[in-house]
Amino acid sequence: MINNKGQSLELFFIDGKPDGMLTAEVFNWTGHVLMAPRTRLGAALKRPEASYTGVYLLFGEDDDGPLAYIGEGEDIGGRIKSHDTSKDWWTTAVLITTAGNNLNKAHAKYLESRLVEEARRAGKIRLDNGNTPPRSSLSEAAQANMESFLEYLMMVLPAIRIDSFLAQTRPQAKTGSVSSADPDEPDTVFELRTPKHAIEAKAVLTDGEFVVLTGSKVSPRWRGKSTHHTGYSKLHGELVAAGVIRPEGELAVFTENYAFKSPSAAAAVVNGRPTNGTTEWRLPEGKTYKAWEAEKLEPEALT
Repeated sequence: MINNKGQSLELFFIDGKPDGMLTAEVFNWTGHVLMAPRTRLGAALKRPEASYTGVYLLFGEDDDGPLAYIGEGEDIGGRIKSHDTSKDWWTTAVLITTAGNNLNKAHAKYLESRLVEEARRAGKIRLDNGNTPPRSSLSEAAQANMESFLEYLMMVLPAIRIDSFLAQTRPQAKTGSVSSADPDEPDTVFELRTPKHAIEAKAVLTDGEFVVLTGSKVSPRWRGKSTHHTGYSKLHGELVAAGVIRPEGELAVFTENYAFKSPSAAAAVVNGRPTNGTTEWRLPEGKTYKAWEAEKLEPEALT
């Protein structure tokens, strides 16, 4: 299990360019990640790790939007080479192996299955895979090792701008809220009320995320102007489609805790229109998020 202590991630830009090939490794993790644009596929497949056993991810888009494929192999370079002619939509390949080529076929099949499961659970991208492949039979110890490997991988992938496996839903705590990672910093509950539409939502700030809590009453549809179904209007529709927001009478409710990147993103989805979350979210006594944040920053400014 990965603990809550900081981790050191080493990124190496092979071509010396941010959009070229790169490798990613974490101290004390055996995993190795190579990401390459399709235009650099030839160079990527000449590297030693391309002939290792592992899993690979292909990312791109077709006429219906973003698309991905997850595969495995004992020679992942060979597998990717076969997709170079059979799949013309992908633009980026990610090769996941170990520094010492220590994965075997069963490990790779287990990781492939789990990655497909996680991608479908997150629901952020369509998969070109058919059914979810079954997990290979591994010993209890080997499964634990692969789950630990996967935890590190789920930390590395978002760091290289791949968030397809990063679910924004958060588990419900027994108290009905998300617990703060810092025991000395208890959660502060913010509220957003729009009486005209009977909207009442609650949220907490935890681990740098603004999490709207289960049971919050929100707009069942996007009310703001939207000439293109993009931005927060698109996010609102996606959450309704995914069942995170469930219509209930004239309103809708959050069926799960959901993490947003900012108070304004959360407020826009809750109200169903563009909203300044720093002034709309308030503490129970009435203080705005903006004023609360200013007070939190003030002691740091004086030191």
